[in-house]
Amino acid sequence: MLLEEFDALPEAEALALVRTCADVPWWAAAVVAARPYASVADLHAHAGVQALAWGPRDVAQALADHPRIGDRHRRPGATAAMSAREQAGVDATDTDVAARLAAGNARYERRFGRVFLVRAAGRSSAEILALLEQRLTHDHATEAEVTAQQLREIAALRLAGLVTAPTDAAGPGATPAPRPAPGHVA
Repeated sequence: MLLEEFDALPEAEALALVRTCADVPWWAAAVVAARPYASVADLHAHAGVQALAWGPRDVAQALADHPRIGDRHRRPGATAAMSAREQAGVDATDTDVAARLAAGNARYERRFGRVFLVRAAGRSSAEILALLEQRLTHDHATEAEVTAQQLREIAALRLAGLVTAPTDAAGPGATPAPRPAPGHVA
């Protein structure tokens, strides 16, 4: 939807939309409360700054709405569709990949007590498996921060896919969607 449409949504609809990006109620409320936005870039910047304040409880709540890598979302709906698109690079028909992901997910959950979360969009099964193995070497504090960063990246990409500027605009509202930080190693 266009920024103008987002700005005009009733509050409850806007909140529901933003919560599909990350199920962090106070964050969604802060993003919605700052409407109207002068540009899509302003929306993304505000959402990004707010996301920097996510604490462990916020991350845990948001993680509850994410399936394991290689699994389907538990409930149908907008979040399930986003997750399926994001995990499109994971070859679910490759039994070796599926077995390695299942084993890696189980090791990760035993070690850290939460689901393994990675920005899967644009990554292949091999890249995701390599990141999973690498992240299993992290200490708890490092992994908590990496998980939060991955969640912020997912939320930013989802928001960029939901709220856009007119394609024919040449002004400040026509800025490209935010991209994950270059060189970020998860």
